[in-house]
Amino acid sequence: MSSLSNESQVVIKSDKYPAAIPYIIGNEAAERFSFYGMRSILSVFLVAQFFNPTGNAALEAVAEAKSNEQVHLFVSLAYFTPMIGALLADWFFGKYKVILYVSIVYCIGHLFLSMFDKDLTWFGYGLTLIAIGAGGIKSCVSANMGDQFDKSNEHLMSKVYGWFYFSINAGSVLSNFFIPILYDKYGASVAFGVPGVLMAIATFIFWLGRKKYIIVPPSGIKFNARKFKEGLAAAGKVLLVFAFIPLFWAMWDQSLAEWVLQAKHLDLNFWGGFAILPSQVQLANPVFLVSFLPVFTYLIYPFFEKKGLRLTPLRKIGLGLIFTCLSFVIIARVQDGIDGGGNPSVWNQILGYLILSWGEILVWVTCLEYAYTNSPKYMKSTMAAIGLLTVSVGNYLVSMMNGSISEGGYFAYLRVSGAESAYYWFFVKLMVVEVIIFLLVSKFIKEKRYVGED
Repeated sequence: MSSLSNESQVVIKSDKYPAAIPYIIGNEAAERFSFYGMRSILSVFLVAQFFNPTGNAALEAVAEAKSNEQVHLFVSLAYFTPMIGALLADWFFGKYKVILYVSIVYCIGHLFLSMFDKDLTWFGYGLTLIAIGAGGIKSCVSANMGDQFDKSNEHLMSKVYGWFYFSINAGSVLSNFFIPILYDKYGASVAFGVPGVLMAIATFIFWLGRKKYIIVPPSGIKFNARKFKEGLAAAGKVLLVFAFIPLFWAMWDQSLAEWVLQAKHLDLNFWGGFAILPSQVQLANPVFLVSFLPVFTYLIYPFFEKKGLRLTPLRKIGLGLIFTCLSFVIIARVQDGIDGGGNPSVWNQILGYLILSWGEILVWVTCLEYAYTNSPKYMKSTMAAIGLLTVSVGNYLVSMMNGSISEGGYFAYLRVSGAESAYYWFFVKLMVVEVIIFLLVSKFIKEKRYVGED
């Protein structure tokens, strides 16, 4: 039956959620615990273990730049490999097999981190395996969830994608709280080992739901002129939107690297004399996301809809970019205080995390759904991978900048001692320019939804 005839029939709406959703969301929560748990201590660990183990103040700036370079390079690889995973899923093996088998590679990578925490070379191999594993399944997971819907329940998709992102940050909240404590109390081997256990659990949860999934078979490598033309047009529209997202990720991912290292220079007294660890400050981001995702989904969006102001995906993304810019204004002001010899309160940085989380909800949750709904069925994983590729590009650019800084290259002027806020103000200026261009271009972008196709 053609998709055209489907559209001509009356579709009976259903409020029943697909049976596989709990397994997909449970798997994602555990997998994100493992990834963000490892990453929560990665920046601090690299400085303390490999780049400045003696704590020499004169070496700190270069050591932090080297750490930032490595962290962003790792993240760049982790978000480049989704393109490979998507092609393997769409053309050869299907999403289920790719997710299951690559998860095993993921687990081995965590094992390497735990075993070789004093050997930079083998530790790097572990990061590479995690990047391959995490990246290989990323595009497939969100697309696999979209495959569970049809025309009768597609109206539930936005809510489920919201809960999907909620699960990501629920896992992140727990890991960002507990893993830094494990690192502080028991050392790197234990702190990197626990996320590996959670990744094994994530793999098991996904396997448990094997009989519940609606599995879309791989299409194989076949050239179809009509599909090629349709896919090219869809990809062009999505790419036009996603061209604005690398800068968002170049800035967002600094909240788990540069901002964490900045926290070492803050007054970390949190509440009533209770002090937190620098690595725990980033916990603010997933806490705010978990708190505000339901607020945006069930209160803010419906409120504006009732007022006659439809928050289209492009409007959400544009507003999210503005919030991202404002968060960096706050962080730049915090760095101004540090550069002036002060010891700003951690609450100032937490405010930056709050604004950044609003930007993330508006930009990335929207992009996850946009990549799925605006691509034909035979290339949904590929389009999701294109979305994730924006993370890779953004992090690669920041990695190259930090490499230049550590080697005294062109961008070294952004990290001059006593004037390091220039680094953050540089990104503020870039985002202001991007927002202006996005507002002009977005007027000419048209949507075409592909949901529940045969």
